Amino acid sequence: MRVSTVNDSAVDLEDLFPSKPGDPLVELGKQDLDPMSIEELQGRIETLKAEIARVEAHMQRAQTHRSAAEDLFKKP
Repeated sequence: MRVSTVNDSAVDLEDLFPSKPGDPLVELGKQDLDPMSIEELQGRIETLKAEIARVEAHMQRAQTHRSAAEDLFKKP
């Protein structure tokens, strides 16, 4: 459970952003890292970095698309 504070009150982030059943990110965060070797952990980090880069590129494309649509429908 992740807890953050808002206005000096504890807030459970799961209440604000509930995960979907079987959410792979939640499952990934629950995975026990103890049995993994250093090499496996390094591989995991590289895989996660590649996924972060993929998501960031997708976000950039989405923002570019949104900006183009806003420009198209902007009133003069």
